[in-house]
Amino acid sequence: MTDPTRPVTGYPAPPYAQPNGGYPYSANPTQTQPRGPYSNAYNPRAAFIRRFVGAMVALFVIVGCILLVVWLILRPKVPDFRVDSLSLSNFNVSSASQSLTGTWSVGFMVYNPNKKLSIRYDDVESSIYYGPGFISGTRVPPFAQGTKDRTSVNATFSAANSFVGASVARGIDEARARGSVSFNVKLLARVEFRRGGWRLRRRLLRVLCRGVAVSLSSEGGLGTLAGGSRDCQVVV
Repeated sequence: MTDPTRPVTGYPAPPYAQPNGGYPYSANPTQTQPRGPYSNAYNPRAAFIRRFVGAMVALFVIVGCILLVVWLILRPKVPDFRVDSLSLSNFNVSSASQSLTGTWSVGFMVYNPNKKLSIRYDDVESSIYYGPGFISGTRVPPFAQGTKDRTSVNATFSAANSFVGASVARGIDEARARGSVSFNVKLLARVEFRRGGWRLRRRLLRVLCRGVAVSLSSEGGLGTLAGGSRDCQVVV
């Protein structure tokens, strides 16, 4: 007779087989499987690029802030230009050949209004027009100005039987008959503002002197500036 208090012995029951060949359920169903061996690998090239880009951005921001502070402190002002004198000699115009002859000597007065900045002018070029029609151009020697300086600059233009076109020749001929001809004078230069060791970025200076009137004599092809000095428009 079997003793009911005797423990039952025998082989353990086989584990329950999961469908589709799966594994038994994990004791912790929320536990994820380990990632592959390269999932968290360190990429030195990507890290270097990120650091380099970050450093360049920081450098540009710092340099921009410095330039902005310098600009706000120094506050550069554009120079003032005006035509103080103009003489014309050997002037002649022919509507038939649409040509022009003459020598213009133009005197500019340039004023630097800055209290803290000097100005350097390089690659200075000047030209003279009748309306939009080009007549002659010339180069002017470079020059520099200290703070609050006034500088006289001269430009000489020459034309010898230069072709100017029918509209320009006819317009000048008609204006000459009235005793006065107005010209436009332009000047271009590369300017650099300076303060001790500081040098701000070079800029293109554009000067336009509109309607510079020249009174012509009845004989000899001579002319002088009419109406006094003429202020010019200046853009940097």
